[in-house]
Amino acid sequence: MKKSNMRNESNGNIVVLSNVVQRFGEKEVLKGISLAVKPGEIVGLLGPSGAGKTTMIKIVTGQLEATSGTVKVDSTSKEMGMMMDSHGLYERLSCYDNLKLFAQIYNIPFRRIDEVLQKVGLSEAKKRPVDKLSKGMRGRLALARAVMHEPKILFLDEPTSGLDPTTTNQIHELILEEQAKGITIFLTTHNMAEAEKLCQHVALLHEGNIVEYGEPKEICRKYNHQKKLQIRLYDGKCIEIANNKEAAETVQSYLTQELLETIHSTEPNLETVFMELTGSKLE
Repeated sequence: MKKSNMRNESNGNIVVLSNVVQRFGEKEVLKGISLAVKPGEIVGLLGPSGAGKTTMIKIVTGQLEATSGTVKVDSTSKEMGMMMDSHGLYERLSCYDNLKLFAQIYNIPFRRIDEVLQKVGLSEAKKRPVDKLSKGMRGRLALARAVMHEPKILFLDEPTSGLDPTTTNQIHELILEEQAKGITIFLTTHNMAEAEKLCQHVALLHEGNIVEYGEPKEICRKYNHQKKLQIRLYDGKCIEIANNKEAAETVQSYLTQELLETIHSTEPNLETVFMELTGSKLE
């Protein structure tokens, strides 16, 4: 496998995978993956367990060498941040000491520790051992560690899995703040609403293949075979009509009579698209 860190080979993209194959013995985990990611965008990797998401991340981060293909990354390993599902935090150490250990490894000034703890809302828990933290607090501490050295590329593996809506929104805000700094983010998630909210592009992975790639809303529009409008009237009646120019008169009539409560188009969500393409669910 060829690997390069030269930007002039990547046409302005920060990560480029070209026909990447990964085999473990006779099992082919990645089957010719190609992907180009621009600096500063959030890319979602969506797929069930075993689809190849983690293997792809390990190849991009240099933890694993692909069997064949080309990988071009405009970043060094020290310029990458990772928040994996297992977190990898030291249970008996406090929040502060977990980050202090990381700061020593990366030669980060200790003043940065208080900055990131405040950023993730853990200032008051800085002296609390990790084994005394809730799952949401652990996730925020892991994110703080991942961004503390201000990486160019950030890898987030299921960052909001199992969290309550409030904590999930806090994590989303932090992710968007990092993107606003120009950081490129790879996000693996089973949460379709999360992918549609955060990602500029998503890759749908199934059995080692990217079966679809693009902007979330554009993908959903692409597979909108029904092309209908669903209308709900104030009397509770639900009506479905073809989404064409003839529908304008019907909608106008309901609006004029002040009967129309809601109106929606019928394009599918990412989960529905994935099921159409693969016959299986994302979870």
